[in-house]
Amino acid sequence: MKQWYESLFENYGNRYDLEPYTQGTTGECDFIEKEIHSNKKLRILDIGCGTGRHSIELAKRGYDIFGIDLSDSQLAKAREKANALGMETPFLKHDARHLPFISEFDVAIMLCEGAFPLMETDVMNYRILENAKTALKGPGSKLIFTTLNGLFPLFHSVKEFLTQAAKEGTTTYDQNTFDVMTFRDHNVTTIIDDSGDKKELTCNERYYVPSEITWMLKCLGFGKIDIFGAKLGAFSRGDKLTAEDYEMLVVAEK
Repeated sequence: MKQWYESLFENYGNRYDLEPYTQGTTGECDFIEKEIHSNKKLRILDIGCGTGRHSIELAKRGYDIFGIDLSDSQLAKAREKANALGMETPFLKHDARHLPFISEFDVAIMLCEGAFPLMETDVMNYRILENAKTALKGPGSKLIFTTLNGLFPLFHSVKEFLTQAAKEGTTTYDQNTFDVMTFRDHNVTTIIDDSGDKKELTCNERYYVPSEITWMLKCLGFGKIDIFGAKLGAFSRGDKLTAEDYEMLVVAEK
């Protein structure tokens, strides 16, 4: 049986790129470039690359990048975009819970909830972080990712936030219930796919508090962990994480 996140991204490459939460690519890549000191010798893994927006932008800037995703539709769109630009950026299908890479990359990125934290169990989410760490080379290699901020729903309505966001895009959210025992938001997400067909999906996503993220990454052997607020298209180390941030930005170094 397919999980909601598999069904969501079927036949959803073109419309996905129109969603408001995908419009911050350039600024987000500016942050990544700064974090890696513009070192174009580094090899980058983009986990949950979707339509390849970060991979393609970084490849344009001269970086060696490898994109992976679980969705055939999203990967097809990524390849189409890369081919139109005459780029040979590889986009391959892989499940982030079962990656084959061992010490092959200097940097791993996982942005806009690419794989983590969409999984149905905490164990699966942890395994994604573990596989990202295994894919990285030795000391100094970095994992840069965003995830849902568990502080936000303690002070704000997730339903109201998503409803406001939906006014700017094509996706709508309904029947939200946030479970404080599991820190999961359950909702019915409605999208219109690339064929114009309407899909209603029963979804749930895991929100994490900073101490959980720090604990997991420490257990995996990361030595330096920094967590910030994640503003769309404007990632910054100067953005202190607060309960006002819907997402958090994590930079972990081995």
